[in-house]
Amino acid sequence: MQSSGTDAGSVEEKAGDPGGMEPAEHDLLADLRRARRSLRLQAMDEPPAVARLTPGQRIADAVATVMGSWSFIIVQSAILIVWITANLVGAIRGWDPYPFILLNLALSFQAAYAAPVIMMSQNRQQDIDRKAAEKDYRINVKAELEIELLHEKIDQLREREVLKLTEAVRMLAELLEDSASGAREPYAEGGRPS
Repeated sequence: MQSSGTDAGSVEEKAGDPGGMEPAEHDLLADLRRARRSLRLQAMDEPPAVARLTPGQRIADAVATVMGSWSFIIVQSAILIVWITANLVGAIRGWDPYPFILLNLALSFQAAYAAPVIMMSQNRQQDIDRKAAEKDYRINVKAELEIELLHEKIDQLREREVLKLTEAVRMLAELLEDSASGAREPYAEGGRPS
């Protein structure tokens, strides 16, 4: 019985702490709050990503946007049809006869420059996605830490409630013992209770 009283006292001291947490938990929670505040301030201080693009990046994005659209495909198809038709019908004499070598050269030239520019745009987008994934990961880790702290607080509250209930049961048991022993005393003296 004595050991449970000692255990109850140590847990009550811990539970009597204003936040119900140990100093290490207070420090961890304070660090977490500071990190969250600093990230919020960083997000407010950082200009939008579009404002910090170099001219080359803006050009790469514009080219990738135009070349990756249906309007570009439709316009280019129309130009190719007109080119081939004009050269087959003979409207343009001797400009680019049947094997369309000049057309092949123009399309190769377009592909040679378009591919690296589009790759630059995709690489930049990949960097943006990677940074967003890192940010999401940091947010998830913080949320996990906060959930763990909440679990610990709930466990501490449960411990306190169990201690209070145990103390109440002990006090009730003592009261019952006292009342039972008080009721036995008149019988032990040989008299009847009045």
